[in-house]
Amino acid sequence: MTSRRRVVIVGASIAGITSAETLRFEGFDGEILILGDEPHLPYSRPPLSKQVLLDAWESERTVIKTQQELDHLGIEFRGSSAAISLNLKERTVFTADGAEKYDDLIIATGARARRLGGAVGIRTLRTIDDALSLRKDFSNAKHVVVIGAGVLGSEIASAGRALGADVTLIGNTGKISFGSIGNALSSQIQDLHREHRVALQLDVNIIDINKVDDDVHLTFENGETVSGDIVVAAIGAIACVEWLQGSGLEVADGIVCDEKGQAAEGVYAIGDVAAWLDPTTGKATRVEHQTNAIEQAMSVAATIIDGRKSVAPVPFFWSDIHGVSIKAYGWFDGQSLNELDSTSEKGILFASQKDGQTNGVISWNLAPTAFRKSRSLVDESIKHRNSKSLIEEQR
Repeated sequence: MTSRRRVVIVGASIAGITSAETLRFEGFDGEILILGDEPHLPYSRPPLSKQVLLDAWESERTVIKTQQELDHLGIEFRGSSAAISLNLKERTVFTADGAEKYDDLIIATGARARRLGGAVGIRTLRTIDDALSLRKDFSNAKHVVVIGAGVLGSEIASAGRALGADVTLIGNTGKISFGSIGNALSSQIQDLHREHRVALQLDVNIIDINKVDDDVHLTFENGETVSGDIVVAAIGAIACVEWLQGSGLEVADGIVCDEKGQAAEGVYAIGDVAAWLDPTTGKATRVEHQTNAIEQAMSVAATIIDGRKSVAPVPFFWSDIHGVSIKAYGWFDGQSLNELDSTSEKGILFASQKDGQTNGVISWNLAPTAFRKSRSLVDESIKHRNSKSLIEEQR
């Protein structure tokens, strides 16, 4: 593809890098500029709460593309260059270093950790610097307190126990929520935590936080207290969209896009910051998982190259806690799960089923090959729904 077009990608995430790389592989020979707000080379985030926090990987292993690899692909990367505003009419992104014109713009600014307002001494885990700082302190920690009973909170609790600290996991709903699965596996995950001696406080509200010397003291509404020498908040993430105020893009919980990831003419959003229209549910939804970001990036690159219609990715995520691998593929929507026969494979296969169709599958420590086979159940259901919709349209 011969082109003088210029693609600017705001955000040096896995989504941003994948979109740039895919453009090159698909034959795009115009300019590609990636703007990152951190000084580091683009890196992968999932290993931060797993391999990096556990001291199994050094930070260099998280790097997605080296500078040499980026140069070889003809991709210009500019770190420490956060976008500060966008002018759609002029097709211009403004940064602290100046203005950047684009023909196509891909927004991959991701999300940042939600913080407890006014709380002193509360840590978060979102960046490589966060992970390295926590890893250093975890090695000497006596009691780690994790606020937030979700995927990230569970992973941090697991790492704390693996490194020898006492751990308390705090939530306020009485259940553990696990990504797109929701609360469906809450009891199983609670049991797993208890087996590894994680203390659970899942139905409490924090009313006061005080830092005294090296400890942080939390007081609950019921009068109970807990203290930790390390306290980490894992209470969700906020899409990085502040720089888009007044731009004309529709921003709600993320950048609202159509089913192709397009937010405006020549403007696309991918990854954690993007709320794509899901044709299955009819809702614009933000999905914070790496596989989703990669698939969206590849899809948008194809659209920019030759206008190919994008296929909305099937939600997928994975996690490791206390040595148990949990993977989910598909949609769950709060439906109860059925435990399916996993043949002779070690582990359990759960499925979300409705009207004879399998909408989602969950692997609880299944072998990778067994889980890959189970994904076909969801793919077949998608084909069935699409065929049914086509027949109804033709009537």
